[in-house]
Amino acid sequence: MSGTSVMPPPPSLPPAAGRTPATPTAYALPLHALRIFGACAISLVLWFSAGRAIRAALMWAGAEVSHGDYRQVRLVVTMLIFTLIVLNELVVMVGMLHSVRGALREIQARRAGEEADEGLFGALNRATLIFAAIYMAWSFHVEDAREFTALDRTHHAGEDIFSKAFAGEETTTGTGLVGLDVRLSIAIAVVAYLLKVLFGWWHANGKVKGSGMATTFFELAFAFYGLNAMGTLVSARSDWLSSRTALAMAGDWIQQAEDGIPGWKAFWTAVGEVWPYVVSALIEPLTWLTVAALVYGAFAEDTRAVVRGTRLDAVADRMEQTHSLTRSTMTRATTGFQERWVPPANAFRLAVRGGAALFGMFCLCYVLVQVGADYASQGVKMLIGNEEPYIWVALGAPAGVVRDLLVKTLTVCLLAATFDIAATRSREAGEVLSA
Repeated sequence: MSGTSVMPPPPSLPPAAGRTPATPTAYALPLHALRIFGACAISLVLWFSAGRAIRAALMWAGAEVSHGDYRQVRLVVTMLIFTLIVLNELVVMVGMLHSVRGALREIQARRAGEEADEGLFGALNRATLIFAAIYMAWSFHVEDAREFTALDRTHHAGEDIFSKAFAGEETTTGTGLVGLDVRLSIAIAVVAYLLKVLFGWWHANGKVKGSGMATTFFELAFAFYGLNAMGTLVSARSDWLSSRTALAMAGDWIQQAEDGIPGWKAFWTAVGEVWPYVVSALIEPLTWLTVAALVYGAFAEDTRAVVRGTRLDAVADRMEQTHSLTRSTMTRATTGFQERWVPPANAFRLAVRGGAALFGMFCLCYVLVQVGADYASQGVKMLIGNEEPYIWVALGAPAGVVRDLLVKTLTVCLLAATFDIAATRSREAGEVLSA
């Protein structure tokens, strides 16, 4: 015997292929978003291109249909086309978010655990209805209306200047969304509301396939036809409303507060200047994160989920023990508040699950994408120059499409990456987010 001891072999390491990839940190959010973009760029571009083509066709059709004989019939169809324009935006956004779900670790974990994986039609049927409420609550449709009106004015500018102006006729350009007779608006809004209730009941009880999408369509139709009627009535009664005692007293109180309270006017002026930045940098990204959470199966429209685990949870328990009339009254009284603020609040809780750093990084990246796109557009214009007169009249639209493509695809990837990190951390903590 030589007296030398034999050392035991080192323990074998598990194969690298079997290791679970580490959860990305909050500071890796931009890289995670770019990884998703690289994996799903083709599907994102296809979704965006199809949506933009359909939008352009509907815009052109609406601008054409709104002029001619049988004016009121044409305006009914025009409002219907505008409803389809907004619905198209909802469908494209949900489709883009759904197209990247295969690149998310959370979705891969669900599939590995043999959890149900929702298809595109199911996501559209479920998410668009709540998405429509958010879209309307935050007035995202106003930008669609502005673009529609601008296209109408541009498309029929020659007719206004040369034909009707010299003939002394009243122009109808730019009035396709506001010229509908109030009686027709109210009648169609009532029909749309009844159909919305019917399809909503079918959707809640799982009676008819696609009833969620139909409910969304009639919800939008009811909103737009109803808004047209309300706008007409309010504008026709503006003088009467301004002379009512309650409104006059409210105006006097505001004026007295501005005159009597030091700094009152300066305070609200400062708030008015800062508030748009708060909306753009904090509330708007949280609202879009809500949509992503809905598409990926986390229900962010639930009011109770916002206060769960907080001191307000006990208040909610007491509220549920009250009389049904009290609960229904509170629900109706706070509907507008819930549609506007509950989804962002719930999305905030989702982001906070990934840590304060994730929330801050998400908002920062969202703003950088928006602001960076604006600076990049200006840089491209300066680089190309404008030696030819009016060259950007021709190049402006294609350049805008490219800008929107980059912004929307990167935003979708950022939303997906944020949800993925927050949901993965929740899963590791034992709290699973699923539909």
